[in-house]
Amino acid sequence: MCEILAPAGDKKSAIAAINSGADAIYLGMKQFSARSSAENFELAELKEIVNHAAIFGVKVHVAMNTLVKQDELEGFVSAVKEVWNAGADAIIMQDLFLGRAVHEAFPQIVLHLSTQAGACNEYGARIAKEFGFSRVILARETAFEDICAVAKIIETEVFVQGALCTCFSGQCYLSSFAGGNSGNRGRCKQPCRKLYSIDRNGFDGPAYRLSPSDLCVGENILKLKEAGVYSFKIEGRMRRPEYVAAAVNHYRDILCGGKGDISALRRTYNRGNYTKGLSFGQDKNFLSASVQGHMGEYVGTVKMVKGKALCESGMRFTQGDCFKILRGGREACGGYYLGSAKGGFYVGSSGRLKNGDKVFVTTDTALNARLLGQRRTLKVDVFARFAEGEYPRVTLNGTEFFGSSKLERAQNRSLRVDDVIACFRKVGELPFEPAFGEVSVCGSPYMGMAELNAFRRDAYAYFLSHITFKDRLPASGEVTVPVVPRGKCGKIAVMAPELCNVRADIGILKPKNYFSDLSPLIKNFGGEKYLYLPAFFSGDDIGKVGRYISLFDGIYCDGYYGIALAQKLGVPLFAGMGFNVSNTFGAAFLCGEAKYFCVSKELSFNECVPLSAGNAFALSFGGIKVMDLVYCPFGKTCASCDMRSCYTLTDEAGRKFPLRRYVCSSCRFELYNCAGLCAERVPCGRLSDLSLYDGSELSDPGDDREYLKKKFGGITHGHWNSPVL
Repeated sequence: MCEILAPAGDKKSAIAAINSGADAIYLGMKQFSARSSAENFELAELKEIVNHAAIFGVKVHVAMNTLVKQDELEGFVSAVKEVWNAGADAIIMQDLFLGRAVHEAFPQIVLHLSTQAGACNEYGARIAKEFGFSRVILARETAFEDICAVAKIIETEVFVQGALCTCFSGQCYLSSFAGGNSGNRGRCKQPCRKLYSIDRNGFDGPAYRLSPSDLCVGENILKLKEAGVYSFKIEGRMRRPEYVAAAVNHYRDILCGGKGDISALRRTYNRGNYTKGLSFGQDKNFLSASVQGHMGEYVGTVKMVKGKALCESGMRFTQGDCFKILRGGREACGGYYLGSAKGGFYVGSSGRLKNGDKVFVTTDTALNARLLGQRRTLKVDVFARFAEGEYPRVTLNGTEFFGSSKLERAQNRSLRVDDVIACFRKVGELPFEPAFGEVSVCGSPYMGMAELNAFRRDAYAYFLSHITFKDRLPASGEVTVPVVPRGKCGKIAVMAPELCNVRADIGILKPKNYFSDLSPLIKNFGGEKYLYLPAFFSGDDIGKVGRYISLFDGIYCDGYYGIALAQKLGVPLFAGMGFNVSNTFGAAFLCGEAKYFCVSKELSFNECVPLSAGNAFALSFGGIKVMDLVYCPFGKTCASCDMRSCYTLTDEAGRKFPLRRYVCSSCRFELYNCAGLCAERVPCGRLSDLSLYDGSELSDPGDDREYLKKKFGGITHGHWNSPVL
């Protein structure tokens, strides 16, 4: 068993997904959705979609997958109950600890752990299951071997189509620190889709250096099915309904033994001519550095004829069709259909077209009409009996409905079988396809046409309520918000690539190469020692790093998987900033189960106060990591790579962002903010991130702000004084 799960950013997309044969859809509400820019749904609209989907046995999953701050908890829990009681089949959440509380209070609610939670290995799957989630939506970067392992533990959902985030899920703060809009709270401004340059030969010109192509696993979906994956997810709550329909059709066809219609996919939305993604290894097409947005499908080349642009093509188009023009592999301008011609068609454009320009169709009106013209109907077997002296009776797919009055003998014209059949063929907007079994009229019963029509409407309404009814317990009651015992941790923690001369109570080693000898890097450090584990760590990475754990007092981990891994290893856990602890549910759990924990770096001082237990830390000094990149931004051009430990990414405004390289099973990268952090005061323990700097030089910075500005390339208070949206 498996399902195709389609996006629904609005009602039109939801209907398109259902009509195309999706097994389930996912959508967001007006609040608490990680795609706040989508149209999203009000509660009444949700109920309408839930009922329509139920007609065809299609499930509706509701994404409530943003980070929830302390003052939002009451509203969030109330919204969860409303959504469940409205008929949602599952609720998608990012906050593992808040999800645990919801599960304990309302065990009937089905919870799916969002990809924003970063589950990427079997340890992440185990902790999700332990905390009451019935499914994990795996991070897009998860290796195929880990997908296989996770699928044996818990129901698994994997992305197969759509946009890829450049940063590892749940760990992107670039929009947050660059503009005050948090991706973790559904307000991402997508700065990753802008032009950048990197100070490496061949990459130093402006291009879309951080913009991945769209994902399209194609026939690899069959490998995922064999691996035990249950749900195949199509990304695209911001996409048009025709894209949703094309994607559902494509994968439905492949799962049924066909090849899929890749042309329809390309024409409805195609960023970068697609990549197979990272689960099967980074391919040459992973990044779309030259083209941003929808590039469509190649249909021909421009030839200038008497001042007019002829696209030489064997394909036919029509009025309303639109195109994108590429010149030298880069976007030049847009185009539109002007008319047919021998050997092709004429293209109009606001820009000047040239011989050799490549033409890609981005809007195919005939295709869109065909895709949106699909209509899914439910076959309804109709059996009826209208007998003189009896209540009129109709059976619809086994559901029996009776009229309210017995039929009397007709004085003039009696009811006929043809009348009943003609009446029940009228379904209006209902997606029913009547098929008639035995329809009998006994004696000479009378029923006027108005009365018969009312009977039919009541019968169909009763049948509809029967097939959309979900027999389950509603969510009632309340969730008790925990209060964290206050106390300020007086310790200093420092994160650095070498701890030898660092002065701190706690040292967190963040090596440049995880597979080198780590013992010299912690020599002479007298405090507690923790090994840093990034948010993304594959099963293979964990296996290889395991031999070094005995050198340390515990692990500092930026992913939820660290809870289960620390339990297995029998070592203390320092729950890192990647846990995104934003409320007291996370703080209360980690206050007792972890040796130390960090609060989210997106919290203000006042928001941090209720979470400040005696073992809590906050990032207060040093670099601000804004992205984890699990791929090579240089396209794996290893033979010509200088293998530097740090590069510089420069945006169009000239701001410079350090790009740190480190080695696990492959090269990975971390992007840091263009300015360093220097918080004047924090309500809990102080954590310094000196991954880019000399830990011995900066572990005790003093008050020389001019020196820090020069060292950090500028300094910022981050979100300490102003809350993030």
